[in-house]
Amino acid sequence: MNGKTETKELIGFLARLAVAGVFIYAGLLKALAPAEEFGYAIESYGVLNSQLSLWSAYIVPWLEIYAGLLLAAGVFTRLSALFTGAMLIFFEVMLGQAWLRKLPVTSCGCFGSSGGNSLTREFLQNLIFLALAWAAFKYGGRWSADKAVETL
Repeated sequence: MNGKTETKELIGFLARLAVAGVFIYAGLLKALAPAEEFGYAIESYGVLNSQLSLWSAYIVPWLEIYAGLLLAAGVFTRLSALFTGAMLIFFEVMLGQAWLRKLPVTSCGCFGSSGGNSLTREFLQNLIFLALAWAAFKYGGRWSADKAVETL
């Protein structure tokens, strides 16, 4: 293997760990807090009613945690990277529509309700993580459970 390929694989691996870490961290912050807090943040986007927002607040943190754990371990690496990327695109759509509609979103809910950045900052931050998810999808399979099973 040449140095260029190894560099890409290292970048893919580090990207995989970065995206996984953010998803695990964000999911844990929301899962450990009362679901009503995150439900209120979801409701502020003006897309779901209070009941559906609360149901989403129960489900989304666990999706983030499990997706992050699978990605970190490299289990179904490409599928996990694709799923986290799809979630990031969905989050971008939600942030973008709230920004365009000039909704008074005080906390995006991205990392729980304890603090929040502006919608613009969260949007730009998610673009960075979307690029990292792409790198994990494209090059993140070398040091993974998938690769370990493949070599058996």
